[in-house]
Amino acid sequence: MAPPPSFLILFATYFSHFISVSHGAYYLPGVTPHTYQQYDSVKLFVSKLTSTKTQIPYEYYSLPYCKPSVAGLQSENLGEVLSGDRIENSIYKLDVKVPKACEVACVKKFKRSEREAFVRAVDDDYRVHWMVDNLPVGMYHSGDKREGAFSRGFPVGFHTGFGRNAKHYLYNHIRIVIQYHDDKTDELFGPEEKASTKIVGFRVDPMSIKHAWEGNNFIEGQTVLSTCNAMTPPTNDPSNFFSLDGKVDSVVFSYDVFWEKSDVEWTQRWDIYLSANAPNEKVHWFSITNSFMIVLFLTVMIAMILLRALRKEIAQYNDPSTLEEAKEESGWKLVHGDVFRAPATNPMLFSVFVGTGVQLFCMCFATLSFALLGLLSPANRGSLITVFILLFVFMGSFAGYYSSLTYKMFRGIQWKQNTLTTAFLYPGIVFSILFVLNLVLWVEGSSGAIPFGAFFTLLFLWFCVSVPLVFLGSFFGYKRETTAFPVRTNQIPRAIPQQQWFMSTTIACLLGGILPFGAVSVELYSVMSALWLHQIYYIFGFLFLVMLVLILTCAEVSILLCYFQLCNEDYRWWWRSFLSSGACAGYMLLYAIWYNLTELEMNGIIPMFLYFGYMSIIAFTFFLLTGTIGYMSCFWFNRQIYGSIKVD
Repeated sequence: MAPPPSFLILFATYFSHFISVSHGAYYLPGVTPHTYQQYDSVKLFVSKLTSTKTQIPYEYYSLPYCKPSVAGLQSENLGEVLSGDRIENSIYKLDVKVPKACEVACVKKFKRSEREAFVRAVDDDYRVHWMVDNLPVGMYHSGDKREGAFSRGFPVGFHTGFGRNAKHYLYNHIRIVIQYHDDKTDELFGPEEKASTKIVGFRVDPMSIKHAWEGNNFIEGQTVLSTCNAMTPPTNDPSNFFSLDGKVDSVVFSYDVFWEKSDVEWTQRWDIYLSANAPNEKVHWFSITNSFMIVLFLTVMIAMILLRALRKEIAQYNDPSTLEEAKEESGWKLVHGDVFRAPATNPMLFSVFVGTGVQLFCMCFATLSFALLGLLSPANRGSLITVFILLFVFMGSFAGYYSSLTYKMFRGIQWKQNTLTTAFLYPGIVFSILFVLNLVLWVEGSSGAIPFGAFFTLLFLWFCVSVPLVFLGSFFGYKRETTAFPVRTNQIPRAIPQQQWFMSTTIACLLGGILPFGAVSVELYSVMSALWLHQIYYIFGFLFLVMLVLILTCAEVSILLCYFQLCNEDYRWWWRSFLSSGACAGYMLLYAIWYNLTELEMNGIIPMFLYFGYMSIIAFTFFLLTGTIGYMSCFWFNRQIYGSIKVD
């Protein structure tokens, strides 16, 4: 039964306070500030190129940008590698509080193939990602429907017109704006104070300029540009944009550096990134309220239908004066000798699904708990993916334990095969899909393709950590005594009467899946936007509440449908309890199709293939997670009601 509404309101109030703190002056654990002194050198790193149209990331230097003599890949964690980050040095030189005016980065000679690569990147809306002091670059939009909005990265260029009339322009001049905050700290010795500088903001203003200079030849370090210099600031002049169309022999890449003093504290410097694309807080509260209303509705249904009806039926069944009359009644009481009969269809597969579902549930719950404590800061790039993988691997013992426990409850004897299937079925399916997707990314030359070293690491975690833990959990599961049922199972199965069409498994799945999906649908939009529109999702307080609502909804829907099924003398509830709540994964796939048609502008077959490949993994994971919640709830419910009746 769901907790009372007053408890839910109190719980929501607590998390709303937690969420408000996380958006304010909240220190992100695991990240320490770096202090600078004036004239200190500050490194600018380049990361990758991304596009919401193709969903295929590329290395920054896959385009012919200015490249230092030694690029040098920076050390990365597993999550960064899997997300396609390739952090390298850049040619841009920054010094604390030292402005620069129209510095020439380099002059690049263009080949036709290089110019066409830039044109394709502009057509596909690719964005450039840089980093300074662990802050991703961002920009304010101007001149479009997102006027004044802040977003991560900046575009490679822009185009006007369509089709043959399209004209492409390259952003070859970047105005770099570094925001800093000075903290006064006392000297250890002496009365003087020394200002320590912390970087609290990093944005750019990209420009397209067809540079000009005096003379025929350009000599780096000597030639002065006439289009912008210390006396002539650069401007976005439409009559002097740098066009990529026609014959282009070379391009001058240049940049400005501005140091802007800011009142923003170091602990608040991520606020602009976390709130840039976040929906209005009222939308999240609407989502939570909507979910709570669904839970309240189901709770009332269970209270009215189940508790009242069950209490009356159990009392009548246990009353000696009406015992003979009660035994002649139809309903859930007549199938007490068959309700715990092992499923006739694939009991081993059912056990494997349950074990894997418990493993996924523990992984999700632990990850959200870490996120609530602020341990998965966006400043720790790749930490969320890394924690997901490691927790899934280390939770393998739970999968082996509950899979073996369930299989032993069904009197299964092929325990080795059950353990091996638990260790290899779900990871094998996910790994196979990822291998195909990775092969596509590798053929495309994407930085999102998993390198050999990371691939070997994943295989090592699977075979050398996860599989042994599954076997260890299975060992303890098989050593434990078989789960005792409150009633005995008859040797001969009871005949099941013909069921009405609305009691079929298909109808149960359609009804059972829609309510849990409805409870999470609004928050799912924010999660999908973070995944496919390259946004940062950090409202884990709301997500934790939504997960609790999902658990309650799946449990109550499954119990309700199971009760109606048993009342119709159909004791085949094992698989149906799993499928009825797990069916919300089907609605998630339908939602993914709708989201792709309405929110994304993907071009080509490969982006579609990648999108639905990754969404199929997410949907299958969601199916196992919610299905296990439904089964566990029904199993507890059936043990309670059949343990309350007196049976000879």
